[in-house]
Amino acid sequence: MDKTSEEASSKGKKRQRDQQPTDPQTNQPHHQIFSLEDNLSFTDTLVALRMMRAQFPRIDKVSIQPFILRSQLYSSVKDRTQVDRELESLRREKVVRIFKLNTGQDDHAIMFLDDYLNQMENVVKRLEEKEGDQVFKWFRTHVIDSKLEPSIEHQELYTLLSLGGMVKDGHISLLINAGLLLIDPNMYWFAIPNIGSVLKGLSQGRKEVLSFLNRRRYKEMMLASMEKKCLRFSPLDMRFHLRDLIGSGHLKTVQTSTGLLVRVSKD
Repeated sequence: MDKTSEEASSKGKKRQRDQQPTDPQTNQPHHQIFSLEDNLSFTDTLVALRMMRAQFPRIDKVSIQPFILRSQLYSSVKDRTQVDRELESLRREKVVRIFKLNTGQDDHAIMFLDDYLNQMENVVKRLEEKEGDQVFKWFRTHVIDSKLEPSIEHQELYTLLSLGGMVKDGHISLLINAGLLLIDPNMYWFAIPNIGSVLKGLSQGRKEVLSFLNRRRYKEMMLASMEKKCLRFSPLDMRFHLRDLIGSGHLKTVQTSTGLLVRVSKD
């Protein structure tokens, strides 16, 4: 190769390094978003949400938009009061929606509003073709747009839906069966449709991670090594579960001279 070719090759490689693909949410090169240890702590809730959205694992055979657990935010933003305050602000500004998850624990998921609307649209489109009912349109237009809280009372749901047309009990059943609502004795919780199998994996993955660490002699492992482990019983990746378990207090991190150590918290 002559000198001119070498210079051209060198410039080409430099250009490739300078023009590495970036993540649209975080504006960071993709190679910089992979390490959990380098991206564990943030000072801003919205930045943390965007980073975790970008890192949400691809899940085969399940059509689900990215969601973030409140516990994951607690693992990354030190001040929990700040997280709750900023989440409330983002909810009121219609940037995100917050959902109580049907896991049997006090779990809440956060989804960017655009992602939730896309998730709802994918599920509702198939049901509208099958059921031929307008209630899904009423729900999008009159309920989701005006009711920003995680839950809604029975009478208020009827009142908002009636802005679109005559409401029947069967309409509510359609919304529940579509996975848009969870029923409680005195209210309904807004829900993320099509999330059921992922929630099952979430519960199983939590048990698998804790079981793995509990079997180790000191119930600990370097975070960088732990992150590379694959899970058998969860479609969510190790990074997702580590953030969740650290934020919920089941695991804790310890800074060492060789990096962060993750350890099972004592009861």
